[in-house]
Amino acid sequence: MKEQGILLIISGPSGSGKGTIVERLCGNEDFSLSISATTRQPRDYEKNGVHYFFHTKEEFLKMRDNMELLECAEFCGNFYGTPRKYVVEKLMEGRNVILEIEVQGALQVKKIYPDGVLVFLIPPNLEELGKRLTNRGTEEKEEINRRIHRALEELELVQEYDYVVVNDTIEQAVADVQAIVRAERMKCSRNKNIKKIFKGEMESC
Repeated sequence: MKEQGILLIISGPSGSGKGTIVERLCGNEDFSLSISATTRQPRDYEKNGVHYFFHTKEEFLKMRDNMELLECAEFCGNFYGTPRKYVVEKLMEGRNVILEIEVQGALQVKKIYPDGVLVFLIPPNLEELGKRLTNRGTEEKEEINRRIHRALEELELVQEYDYVVVNDTIEQAVADVQAIVRAERMKCSRNKNIKKIFKGEMESC
């Protein structure tokens, strides 16, 4: 039987580079991205079933009531949630599953699945965050200010996370997250059968 994968929960403010980091990580076959369900409207480049599962509010609430979501949260007037079935299947296959979700949802998952590893991604400073949000050209100034304010609120909960990664350069941030996963796989708490394995090998000699 394959070793169970690690549930990697990545959060961070809009403009922190979560999407790019996750995309790079998922270029490795050991990682799978859990696609979130949402009620927000898709951006021009986003495809249903690839970037998100897009639903009406009524459809989303029905999924929530039927316990089909591992977590759900409301952010800036829209609902987001993680379909449960996909996550469980991939973990049992030995894949590391990435949840790219907001702080509210991340803390919900941590309660349900304590073995999950929470990583908070941040830009080098607030000025850089504002610059990134402006340069991507997908929000008006009012929305950008709203997201910066939300980022400051999220930072109040960073102590609830296991790790913080500063995304100054994409390459280093990806390397940092990969190092976290390697370290987590070597934790004694995740290798409870090691004594049994060695004992079995000694008896077979």
